[in-house]
Amino acid sequence: MRGYFYLSKRFFNLHGNIVNMSTECATTNSAVLLQAVKSIIPPLTYAQHKGQNGRLATIGGCKEYTGAPYFAAISALKIGCDLSHVFCTKDASPVIKSYSPELIVHPVLDKNGGVEEIASWLPRMHSIIIGPGLGRESSILENTKDIIIKARDLNIPLVIDADGVYLLAQSPEVIQGYTKAILTPNIMEFKLLYKKVLNEEPDLSQLSDGTKKLSQALGSVTIVNKGASDIITDGKTVLKNSSEGSPRRCGGQGDLLSGSMGTMTFWAHRFYSSTDVG
Repeated sequence: MRGYFYLSKRFFNLHGNIVNMSTECATTNSAVLLQAVKSIIPPLTYAQHKGQNGRLATIGGCKEYTGAPYFAAISALKIGCDLSHVFCTKDASPVIKSYSPELIVHPVLDKNGGVEEIASWLPRMHSIIIGPGLGRESSILENTKDIIIKARDLNIPLVIDADGVYLLAQSPEVIQGYTKAILTPNIMEFKLLYKKVLNEEPDLSQLSDGTKKLSQALGSVTIVNKGASDIITDGKTVLKNSSEGSPRRCGGQGDLLSGSMGTMTFWAHRFYSSTDVG
């Protein structure tokens, strides 16, 4: 539930105020959050066909990092999407394929003409997770930048994490003003992106204000600033989740979050586009 607090902003009339999702107010806010999440989960019916509840793509995976894209893609699938694709480099592909037969793995991210091949798949995708295991090789980052631009042109929701945030810290213009994007930086990634966009160091004692300021500077993209207290904002509303999770901070946790959010953001956009809510 930790990653889905951003959904509850649709159920609050906050007028830009900060809502603290702490233990003290857990009863009321948890009930609202639960209702928000339940409302967007598609019901299972015999009339549905494969792919209707989510066709997702994860862009990432290189020779050094094969676990991250697996965790993201498999968590999207386990949350409830129907089909989960991974677009990775050639070296990463056989390793990721060996983790699970449930994933559809494309070894094209470092291939000549790979961007065009990925672009041919994008119209089928309901949301895209960008960054888990991406690495920082310049040619891969350039390809990923092109993929973001093409996904924007198709109006596809994006969840950008890890080295995807690093990419934005080099070229923030590729996400500027795209309100269907969710960025999920940790504190180091947040500092890097903040400094690039605002040309100053963030005040870490005022993270709520700083996260909101960064969102506004990027044109109201949603930011989930992960930490002991998660700060979630679209540049207008700010939500703060202070409920306790695991004290462990091991590799893979952010990938599970980004994959889960990939499925949930598609469901949320579909639900709100078909109702008068929000």
